[in-house]
Amino acid sequence: MSSFANQVILITGAGQGIGRELARQFAAEGAKIAGVDVDADALKSLESELAGKPIACAVGDVTDRAALVAAVHSLEQRLAPVDVLIANAGIGRETSALSFSAEAIEKHIRVNLIGVANSVEAVLPGMLERKQGQLVALSSMASYRGLPKMLGYCASKAGVNALFDGLRVELKPQGIAVTVICPCWIRTAMTANIAGRLDDLLEVDDAGRRIVAAVRARRPYATFPAQSAFRIRLLRWLPARLSDWLVERHFRRMMAQ
Repeated sequence: MSSFANQVILITGAGQGIGRELARQFAAEGAKIAGVDVDADALKSLESELAGKPIACAVGDVTDRAALVAAVHSLEQRLAPVDVLIANAGIGRETSALSFSAEAIEKHIRVNLIGVANSVEAVLPGMLERKQGQLVALSSMASYRGLPKMLGYCASKAGVNALFDGLRVELKPQGIAVTVICPCWIRTAMTANIAGRLDDLLEVDDAGRRIVAAVRARRPYATFPAQSAFRIRLLRWLPARLSDWLVERHFRRMMAQ
C-alpha cells in the first residue's frame, strides 16, 4: 500500500503546471487531493481528469489569507483534515534592475512568500493539535543567490527557504515534517518563452516523480538535478566578484542563444 493512501494532500496552484502533475501522481498513489487555484476552469478540468478518485477543489487566491483559510476549511470538511501541504502556487516574471519596479518585486513576494505563509496558517493549527503532518514548499535553485532579470523571483524564494528553515526546527518535536523542494528549470507555462535557452530543463512528469519521492522520504531539502545544484551552490561559496562574473557570463551566453 502507498504511504500516501487515504492521506489528504492540499496542493495550491493545483490547476496547472507542476501542481497539476503532483495532483495526478499523488492521486495515483491513493491520496485524497484537495486542490486550490485561482483558475476555476483549470480546477474543473483537473476534477474531470481525476474523476473516480477522491478529489475536492476550491477556488482560492493564496494572497487573500481569510479567503484561503475558508477555502481550506471547506475542503477539509469534504475530505478530512490535511495531512500534507504542498505550497506550490507561485509566479515568475522578469524583474530587471534596468527597469526596476518595486511593485513587480512586491507581487512576487505577495504570491511566492506571503502566499506560502498564508497556506501554512490554513493547515498548521490542525497539524499541531494532531501532532502530525508535513509542510512542503516548492522553492527553487534560484533561491540560492540573486540572478539577473529574476530579482523578485529570487528574493521571494530565498524568503521561502528561510521561513521553512525556522519552521522545521520548531516543528520537528511536534511530529511535523518540513520539506523544501528546490528544483532547477521545469518545462511549464512559466518557462515556455525561454525553454530553448535553458540547461538541465526537466520534464514536468520527471520533476513530479522526484518531488513525490522527497515528500515520501520527508526530506528536509531536495534539490535536483544534482549537477545544476552543485553549480549554483558553488556560486554561493565563491568570492562575490568571481561568482558575479560567472553569472554574468552564463546569462550573456544564454540570452545569445
